[in-house]
Amino acid sequence: MEFALSEEQELLVDSVSKMLSSSCNVDELRSQASGEKTFSNKINKEFLEMGLNGLLVPEKLGGSGLGILEASLIAEQIGKFAAPAIWVGNSVMTPICLNNDENRDLAEEWLPRIADGSCTSGVAINEYISKREDNGLTIDDGKISGISIFAIDSETNPDIVITAIQDELYLVETANEKIEISNLPTIDSTRVMSEIVFHSCAAHKINGGKDLIEKIIDAGRVVLSADLLGASQNMLDKAVEYSLERKQFNRIIGSFQAVKHMCAEMAADLEPCRSLVWYASYAQSNIPKEAHLTACHAKAHLSEVAHDIARTATQVHGGMGFTDLLGLHYWFKRIGLTRQILGGPEIVRKEAAVSQGF
Repeated sequence: MEFALSEEQELLVDSVSKMLSSSCNVDELRSQASGEKTFSNKINKEFLEMGLNGLLVPEKLGGSGLGILEASLIAEQIGKFAAPAIWVGNSVMTPICLNNDENRDLAEEWLPRIADGSCTSGVAINEYISKREDNGLTIDDGKISGISIFAIDSETNPDIVITAIQDELYLVETANEKIEISNLPTIDSTRVMSEIVFHSCAAHKINGGKDLIEKIIDAGRVVLSADLLGASQNMLDKAVEYSLERKQFNRIIGSFQAVKHMCAEMAADLEPCRSLVWYASYAQSNIPKEAHLTACHAKAHLSEVAHDIARTATQVHGGMGFTDLLGLHYWFKRIGLTRQILGGPEIVRKEAAVSQGF
């Protein structure tokens, strides 16, 4: 058995990496942090031109018909370059949600449009995972009311929003409904989270129930884990590069044993994570019995490892690591937010324990 990426998968990674390396730099991240949307619009346009929006959309509906592993490989590159791309909600969770026999009509209506970029989709299911007292959604006579926070991929005023209420999924068309979408201030300027207020909005029920909700959450968690993997790898690479340039006492700091140990420990902690993310991604499509548990393991473990690497890599840079000159803080903050999306490590570990009967 071949435990490696196929030639096609490697080509996909290489193409996305080259595209992002030519488009993403610290100056662009600074412009994004200042509130400019030019950079994010540019990235999303390039993703569309490469046909990535329809990666998980079936070929018969205008997509590529690929799987979660390919989506995770792309997410790793997105995290590596801290690209402000709409990906997890629009291009991963939504196609998985609609691409089944029970929702064929919704799939035929919306998935071709997601693939060709004529519409975008947001996902607002945070309240299914963890709910605040003053937030939450209700449904009465087929109409949704309430507030959902930390919605994914909703900053572009999406054409549809997918949400969950009482173990059921619903699709809301934003054009014809009283719906308010505003961006939430977070530490991460490279990924925008939103608050959505529904005012008695008509909703289409998505068949699948609790099993489908957990399926799209698991897929989202795995892809976010890949994002954490890419961001961590970038911080490690930057730490090693800086340690081979910065001199103290007429020696590069990378020659000091303490700094060597810091870099070696980061590399040793991170490398097994790649196998974990790849296996969890593969399990989502090919090993249903292990899909939920591996998704929980990947999200919880990558959240902790990425957090430690972000801290250690910043320490290797010394005082420079806290400045805007190198821009290291963009990845530090991205990791800090990503580890909380779709459930922080404590919540995810609890789910993993429950699934194993503990």
